[in-house]
Amino acid sequence: MLRLIKKNYFLLISVFLISYFGFNLMSGERGLFSYIEKKDLLSNLKKEELSLISKIEDMNHKNSLLSNNLDLDYIETLIRERFLFGKKDETIYLIKKNDN
Repeated sequence: MLRLIKKNYFLLISVFLISYFGFNLMSGERGLFSYIEKKDLLSNLKKEELSLISKIEDMNHKNSLLSNNLDLDYIETLIRERFLFGKKDETIYLIKKNDN
């Protein structure tokens, strides 16, 4: 048995090194699977960033309507939506959404 190991010493070392590096290439902190997970996480974070940027721009636009040049139409829309006020001889209907 010892002679067989000595005879195939290079083959055993080669198989061990190839399997070791192959395993570490696929798994681990810097492996292929970790790379794919991090790539998915990055794409999700970029989508979330774009969504948050659009929300910020929308809020900035609404803020500018209330502060820089006072937009009376926007204020009327806010009063109608938030406080359910209407004009004289106007009927307001509330429609509830069913989220089933």
